[in-house]
Amino acid sequence: MTPIRKMAVAAAIVAASFAGGAVGSVLINGSANAASTTAPSGPSASTGAPGNATPDGRFHSNEDPAHEKGESAAREAQENAGQRPTVP
Repeated sequence: MTPIRKMAVAAAIVAASFAGGAVGSVLINGSANAASTTAPSGPSASTGAPGNATPDGRFHSNEDPAHEKGESAAREAQENAGQRPTVP
């Protein structure tokens, strides 16, 4: 292989490494930005109002006795099954 061809191959390898690093950086920073969104403010974020989603998105039912009084049997069954209620 001639010296010029060796330099061309080396330059292509370096360029591919930089391009791969740039693409990887964009992918990593994009997912970090999506994960760093702020939590919504307001009563539903801090008081456990209906919805009861934790920051990671999982549903936790409200087992407060005052809240349980007003629930239908169908809603309670969904909560007990670990499902997000879809009935009133």
